[in-house]
Amino acid sequence: MRTITVLEHISMDGIIQAPGGPDEDRSGGFTHGGWIGRYSDEVLGTALRQKMHSSFDLLVGRHTFEIWEPYWPNQTFWPEVNAATKYVASNTRTTTTWQPAVFLQGDVAAQVAQLKQQPGRDIHVWGSSDFVQTLLAHDLVDALWLIVYPLTLGTGKRLFGTGTIPMAFQVVESIATPSGTMVMHYTRTRTD
Repeated sequence: MRTITVLEHISMDGIIQAPGGPDEDRSGGFTHGGWIGRYSDEVLGTALRQKMHSSFDLLVGRHTFEIWEPYWPNQTFWPEVNAATKYVASNTRTTTTWQPAVFLQGDVAAQVAQLKQQPGRDIHVWGSSDFVQTLLAHDLVDALWLIVYPLTLGTGKRLFGTGTIPMAFQVVESIATPSGTMVMHYTRTRTD
């Protein structure tokens, strides 16, 4: 069985919207984009590279895919994302030149549940704040790999929004960086 790990840059108050740049996601009037930049350090860079250079397939929402689609195929420092099968939750897209890619439409939660049962690489979910809500509501997340930054933003899309069901996790790894950022790896604990 494949595992699904949600990897997120997150503020202390749970915001995951537009960490990378000012124009990444301005929806809802969000004006704080690019909030992770000042916290970069070698310890965080090493942890990120370790995750980025592992073997995985990618599962994202349409919006995240459309942010990444014009950028990553032209980069050489993350070859694993180009090699990964990209599963994209979208009711409007069916094709891309960034291959390999599979578009999931209709009952996406059921399709992801089936995908988890198939043989293959584990699945990483980066960003995709709206889509992550669907995964959490249907208990499809097996692990969280969170980079918690020492700031609050007050508004924006949150990791745990409405519809999140009760879940328990255990910490399997934690790293404190010189900038005060915490890298936390949690796995889902299940009683059934």
